[in-house]
This record gives sequence, structure tokens and C-alpha cells, in this order.
Amino acid sequence: MQWGNVTHLKPISYVWSKSTVSHSPEANKPKPHIDDVPPKRSRDFADLTHAFFALVLGIGVILFSVYLHGTASGVESDVRSARRVVSWLMDVPSSLLQQLAIVCITVSVLIQLLASKEWLQSVVSVVSLIFGFFTVWGVSALISNSGNAMLIIPLQSNSTSVGTGLLPDFYAAMASFLTVSGPRRIRSCTKWGWNVLYAVAMLMVVLSWNSLAGAIASYAIGRVIGMLIRFAIGTQNNGAWGTQIEQSLRSIGIDVSLLTRRVAPYVDSGVLKATLDDDLIENSRIYDVVDYEGTQYTVSVLDNQVHAAGYLNQVWQWLRLTGVSMRRDRSSVDAMHHHYAMILGLSNAGLETPNVYGVADYGESSILVFHRNHMPLECNQNTMSDHDMEAFMEYLTAAHRHGFTHRRITPDTLSRMENNQPVIAGWQNGDYGSASPNFALDKVQLLVLLATLNGADRAVACARRTWGDEQLINLAPFVQKAAVPAATRALPGWDKKMLADLRTRISALAPQNVADSMEKVTLSRFSFRSFFAIALLVVAVYVVFTQIQPAEMIKAVRDANLAMALVCVALGFIAWLGSAITLGVFMDSDKRNTIGLYCSQMASGFTAVSMPAGVGPAFVNLQFLRKSGYRSTAATAVMSAVWAVQGGTTIVLLLTIGLFTGRNTLSGMIPTNTLIMVIALVALVVSAAMAIPPVRHLVTEKYLPMAKAYARNLVDVLARPKELAFGIAGALVLNLATGLGFWAALMAFGCYANPIETTFIFLLANTLGSAVPTPGGLGAVEAALSVAFTAVGIPSTIAVSATLVYRIAFYWLRIPVGALAMKWLDKHNLI
Repeated sequence: MQWGNVTHLKPISYVWSKSTVSHSPEANKPKPHIDDVPPKRSRDFADLTHAFFALVLGIGVILFSVYLHGTASGVESDVRSARRVVSWLMDVPSSLLQQLAIVCITVSVLIQLLASKEWLQSVVSVVSLIFGFFTVWGVSALISNSGNAMLIIPLQSNSTSVGTGLLPDFYAAMASFLTVSGPRRIRSCTKWGWNVLYAVAMLMVVLSWNSLAGAIASYAIGRVIGMLIRFAIGTQNNGAWGTQIEQSLRSIGIDVSLLTRRVAPYVDSGVLKATLDDDLIENSRIYDVVDYEGTQYTVSVLDNQVHAAGYLNQVWQWLRLTGVSMRRDRSSVDAMHHHYAMILGLSNAGLETPNVYGVADYGESSILVFHRNHMPLECNQNTMSDHDMEAFMEYLTAAHRHGFTHRRITPDTLSRMENNQPVIAGWQNGDYGSASPNFALDKVQLLVLLATLNGADRAVACARRTWGDEQLINLAPFVQKAAVPAATRALPGWDKKMLADLRTRISALAPQNVADSMEKVTLSRFSFRSFFAIALLVVAVYVVFTQIQPAEMIKAVRDANLAMALVCVALGFIAWLGSAITLGVFMDSDKRNTIGLYCSQMASGFTAVSMPAGVGPAFVNLQFLRKSGYRSTAATAVMSAVWAVQGGTTIVLLLTIGLFTGRNTLSGMIPTNTLIMVIALVALVVSAAMAIPPVRHLVTEKYLPMAKAYARNLVDVLARPKELAFGIAGALVLNLATGLGFWAALMAFGCYANPIETTFIFLLANTLGSAVPTPGGLGAVEAALSVAFTAVGIPSTIAVSATLVYRIAFYWLRIPVGALAMKWLDKHNLI
């Protein structure tokens, strides 16, 4: 019984009818003994994939209709241009057409299910239909209650109304019902039901009874619900079981006397564990077979339904990695036939391989047969000698000489044959006719695996003797995390320094000029850096196009004194200089790049458009420090020291100016009740968490030592008087430049305010506004500055105009400048 994949198992017995064997010359043979338990239903992971794509389709159609309304309206108009062809249907009520379709579809499908005695399937299909109705009603109500006219109007039609009836419920109910009653490949009525549903949908859109966006969104909702329900209850299994396997084996010359299914081992996730008995085929069923001559075989059966998970993993590797080719076997037949060809090819190349007999197919299953007496055995990874490691490397080299690459070398693939010869098993994901990046990737996977098991020194020494220094040096650009399978990274010997240690050892073998110019090959298509850059760009575009108010900004700039506006802009560049000084003084002189320091502070202006104020600069500083050679702990300590100095300087400056100017703004701008409530809630949460023993032990045993180590590093950084003084000076430059920047903005409109008092009020209002978690404090900072300066006597029109000019200089202009700086940093590998 397969956990999570097989349900409702019922033992069956197999007998041959007398009519089959009575006239056969082999009639005296005993009937074969078959020990197998076929399932009635299996869960297909492809259902989850289809549910995800249906969800993406529904969301995409709605967004397309909202943000590209003109295009969507044009498409819908083109569809409705065919109305004259079916104009005779205009007299037929839309509700009648829907009711006819519902009756025809549901009755025909349920009759077929009941005739097949699929009682559970019938009940669940009807339940899914009801779920489809309720779900689309709920989604309609949510959209209607949002009050967003841009979202509601594209979904409305002649037969729908705002509220629970915004989306046409007919499609969601029928899509959910047909999805659960299927799949369509095994039931003809389900297939024709889908065709009727598509035809009715086309008519309803053409005749303007439903909107195109509403119909597709409703269909997507029903499809998601149906797929989730279908995955939960499973689908009918059409694979090879019991006598079907026996018949398939007979077709390739094996006369089965005994067929016994093995008890399947599992990994922690509940997925079938791959074993060397069938060369590590993932999610397969394994049978022991004996023919009438006593020959023993191992039979591996792979079903399409369980192979879907393996196919999705192949697709993910294909999407994740760039520059290297990856296999994508869509069906179990493709996977098994390719595996068979790989084993035969390796054997023909003179390598030790499993003794494969043949392959057969039945229904939605593919069957690979091995001779029992020549299969790989587990290798004791704790007693591996240097000779063993070199033998694995030589095996891989021999495969590469004939164009074969493995592409997923994990701990399980290291094995031995019966003669104790080390071999690499599990070639089902490999391929032939490979390119050089795949060869390098294989060698890196094997090298990292052996280094994790036996240490980097031994692995590199064996690689030098087997592959030579030149080949080893060529591998250095490929030694990166994206190349290493997750199973290797899960080994006890793995740590985050492993790859860096290997690269250091390999680089030491190369001449100095080669080592200095050695750069990583881009393997991962989805790095954190690229994801972060794309996310920043998306948020930046959203902010620019939804929050910018060009008319007001243009008016403010037109009315401002140009000279003072330029002074405001110049003070923004001086503020960057101050923050660069504070960061630079806490860095070691040999790791300090002056231009890079200033550009890193400029780049923080780009991150401010998509991150809360303060978060973006901290992130850029942390990445810059790491690229400058600091480890994570030291980089965090330096960054925190910068934060501490800048924050402390701001507080001291506020208190000092407030004391000497007599302003009582501080006590009036902090909501006391809110502050008390926040403190009380934080204390309550912390106290309650620490009262729970497991949480308390986790904090004291895991996180407290980390916090102490971090605190020691921070103290060490701050305990340098000269650096601390320069850091404070840089923080003063930053604070005074930003405060005087707003003073210059006021001066641009003829408001001659006290620069010291202006700096005080600005720092206080800007700090409070920046605490709001919007990108760069957008909206909150403008409101805080306008209200604060209006409250101290500045005319509201001047306060608002000055705020706009200041934000143009210190926020909006920093976006393109920061983007250019980030590009420069990326080009020089500093972020």
C-alpha cells in the first residue's frame, strides 16, 4: 500500500480459465502465483499543477481586463461580431440554455458513473458541483464588496448583477463537476460534457449574455475547486497490476511462475524511496518475478500518475538552471524507454551496468525488467578509500568519453557491483550527446559529494590524480550551490563553507593571473539577486505609475526658486556622502572601495521605491559588505554599527536642538496611548512565548548564543574611538544635510525659517513618517512633513509645495540615479 498514493485497496486473486490452457502443450504447468494488490484510486500530482495554472488563468484574466481594458474590450467585441450567425438564438432565454446544458451534462455523466458502480465518484462529483456554486458566489461577493469599479465593470454582463451574482455561476459549477467526474480520457460522457460547456460558453459570450472575462474567471474557479477535490480523493488507476504485468512480461518472453510485489520503503515525505534494485527509478513499484525455468528477475513498474511528480521536478530543474540541458520525460513510457537506452549505451561503452532484460508497456504504465543476479549494491560511504573515490571519478570520465552525462549524482548513486567494482547508478535523468557544461556539472556534483563524505583535501587530491590539474581548474567556475543536488547538501558533512573551501583549493592550483580572472559561470536562472532586482522593478513601476502626481509636482517646481531647488538637490548628494563616511570608517582599509562606497549609498535610493524607509539602505549595505569580503556575522555587525551610530546621532541631535530651541513638539507628536499599548502587547507576547518550555529552550539554546556572538562583534566594532568619531561625523553630515535640504525647499518658496528649528521639526516628522511600512515612507512622510510644518505656523500651501520639492530631490530623483549606481555595483561584483 502506497502512503498518499493508493487508497481503497482490495485483494484479488488471479486464475487462468481452462479454455486458455486445456489445449496448450504447457497445460501441465501450474497456474502462476501472483501476489499483488491493485488500487482503485491513485492521487495524481498533475492535478495540483492543473489547479495552480487554473488559478493563474483566473487571476490573469481579471488583471488583464482591469489594466488592459481597451484591449480586452476589443477582443470581446471581435468575439461578439459573430452574433449575426446565431442571431436566431436571441429569442431563447439564457437561463433556459444554461438549464438545458446542466441537465444534459449532469444526467449523462451520472448515468455513466452509476452504471460503472462508481458510487463514491458520483457522490463527490455532485458535492463538487455544489462547492463550485458556493465558491463562485463567495468570490463574486468579495469582488462586489471591494467597491472597485475598475474591477467590477469588466466582469459584469446582461445576465449578471453586482453581488453574489457578479460572475456567471454556471461555468464554475459545471467545471468543478466535470473535473471531479473525470478525467476525460477515461469517460466519454465527461469528454462530451466539456465540449457542450465550451459551446455554451461561446454562445453566451457571443450573444452578450456573459462577459468573456467573467466566463473565463468562473471556469477557472470551478477548475481549481475540482482539481483540489480530485487530488484529495484520487483518480481511477489505469496502470498495469497483477495479471496485466504477467501478460506484459509474457509478451517479451518471460513465462511468469511467481510474481510478488515488494513492500515499498518510504522516505520521510511519504514518497516511495528509490532503491538500487531497479537502478533508482523514482516512484516505481518493484516486483520479484521467477519464471518456470527458475530465472529470477526484478520488475520495475512506473505509472503515469506517480511519474507526474518526477516530471515536474525535471521541469523545475530545466527552468532553474541555465546553460545546461535537462531532460523532460512527460510520460512513464518516455522515462522508462530512455532509461533502458541509457543502460544499454553505457554497457556498450564497456562500463559495468545493471543487467537489463527488456521493457514493456501496458495502459498507463511502463515496465522495465532486470536480471536479479547482476545489480548494483549499496556502498558503505563511511569506509570509502582513496582508490574507491578515484574509481568513481574514472567511471564518470569513461561515460563522458562516450557522450553520456548523469546530471543528478547524489549519495544514493554511489554503489558497487557484486565484484566490488565501484559504479555510479541511477542514469534515468541523464542523457547522451551532451555538451561541455553538462560534463563539468557532473564532475562538480561528484567532487562536492566526495568532499562532503570524506573531506575536501582527500577529494581534491583524488581528483588531481584522476582528472589532472587542468581539468580541475576548469571546474572552478561551476563550483556553486546551484550545481549541488539537495540530497548532497542534506549530508551531515555538508556546511556552507564547503563550496568556498573547494574553490579556494582549486584556485590555488591555477596561475595567479588565471585565478584572479576566474569568475563563476551563471547556472541558476533564479538567483536571489535576480529575483530581488525583478521585484524591485515591479514595485518601482507600480509606485511610479500609481502614486506619482505629476501635475502637482510640475506646479511646485515651476513656482519654486530654481537656485534654492538646486541647493536642495545638492544637499541630497551631500547626505549620501555622510552615510558613505559612516559605513566606510567601520570597514577595513584593504576592503574599502571609495567609489563603491558612495555608489552603494546612491543605490539605496533605488531600493527606497520598493522597501520601507531604512530597510532598503540596510539591505544594500549588507550585500555590499558581503561582496567586499565580510562574512555574514561580521557584515551584520558592521551594518548594525552604522545603524546604531546614525540612530544614536539622530536622537542626540533631536534632544539637543529641542532643548536649546524650546520646542515642545516631541511630547505632542507621539501618541501616548498607542505607545503604551504597543509596549504592553510586545511584552505580553514575549512573556507568553517564554512561558512555553519548548519556545524558551529554543530561544536560550539556539538564538541567545547567536545574539551574544552578534553583540560581541558589534561591541568590537564600536570600541574603536577614531572610527567611532568619524562615524558620528558622517552621521551628522547625513542628518544636517537632509534637514537643511527641507530648509532649502522652504527657501525656494520665499519662506525664511530658522534652519536649526527647521532641521529639528523635519527630523522628528520624517522619522515618524518613515516608520510607516510603505516604500520609502511614501504618503506617510509627505503627510507628516506637511502637517508638522503647518502646525508650527508655516502656511499650508508653502508647506505642501516645499514637501513636494523636497521629495522630488530626496526621493524621486534618487530612483534613476540609484538604478545607475546599482548597475555599476553589479558590473563590478559589489552587490
